[in-house]
Amino acid sequence: MPVSGGPSNRTTGETEKRFLVIRHGALGDFFQAFPVFDSLRQAFPGTHITLLTGSFYQNLATRSPWFDAVVTDDRPSFADWRHLVKMHRLFSTVDRVYDFQNSSRTRHYLRLSRLSRKRPDWCSAHPGARWRHATPLRRQMHTLLRQEEQLRCAGIPSQPRRVPHWLQPEVGDKALGRLAAPYVVLVPGAAAHRPAKRWPVEHYAALLPLLQKHGLEAIVVGSTGERKAGHSLAQAAAELGLPLHDLTGHTSLTGLAGVMRGATLVIGNDTGPLHVAAAMDAPTLTLFSAESDPRRTAPLSVTPGRSHILSMPDLNTLRPETVITYLEGHLLTEPSR
Repeated sequence: MPVSGGPSNRTTGETEKRFLVIRHGALGDFFQAFPVFDSLRQAFPGTHITLLTGSFYQNLATRSPWFDAVVTDDRPSFADWRHLVKMHRLFSTVDRVYDFQNSSRTRHYLRLSRLSRKRPDWCSAHPGARWRHATPLRRQMHTLLRQEEQLRCAGIPSQPRRVPHWLQPEVGDKALGRLAAPYVVLVPGAAAHRPAKRWPVEHYAALLPLLQKHGLEAIVVGSTGERKAGHSLAQAAAELGLPLHDLTGHTSLTGLAGVMRGATLVIGNDTGPLHVAAAMDAPTLTLFSAESDPRRTAPLSVTPGRSHILSMPDLNTLRPETVITYLEGHLLTEPSR
């Protein structure tokens, strides 16, 4: 069972219990779970807390101040009997499970846990949980509010959101070394299977002269799968004779967080890096299509008033001029942080 240890906040002399927290991903969901991770650790400083998550988040979770151990689960088929044995053994070691994934998979995990030696209590949205978050409108709630309500169902007070200052660049992460001038981060990518969430790359390129006018450098970020979008934007910038730093595929999660923390503004589609920016308290402008609902999924910065949204049923119809007008009227006239 892949396990890694994290920093311990346990207090000597406290009765030790073992809790399991489930949050697989995706990137935006993982960063939005930071407040509940913090709330659980503050509520149970003497408890051994393990996180069950995808291997992509293992290093980040291990470095966090919230978990004593991290177990990876990349969600293989339930036909994989070795995985079922691994999960059964895990549930046999914990007294309580806090499920913030609330998926069909974790519903099966709850059932599997009933066969384990400890039969842990669950806090989740699934039938059979001891603390069930069954609020009728939970599916209409914003993710942050829904998770807070789930904690409340279990009698756990929510901590105020905090900027995760523990997220420091790793050794060898050179992304931040290139960013000296005031800059705006552009996020032109989104999940490959949801192309309707993408504003056309050429529209992002149309913003570059405006950024230069305001003395702001442009940075483009994204995963390795979004290098094509980053390359296209870099080519467009070169054709305009404007500078642009293409960091797509070149930042770790901690490096990405550092880039976002120093940004004057982050502009992008409804995708994971915008939630990273919000968690780091950067001002954001998120572009939404009918593919997702900002009432449920909008990136919300720690400081109220720093999160902005432009929404169109079809992002192909959102003209660059509309975004430019909005930026000049609402964001690029505001004093820098």
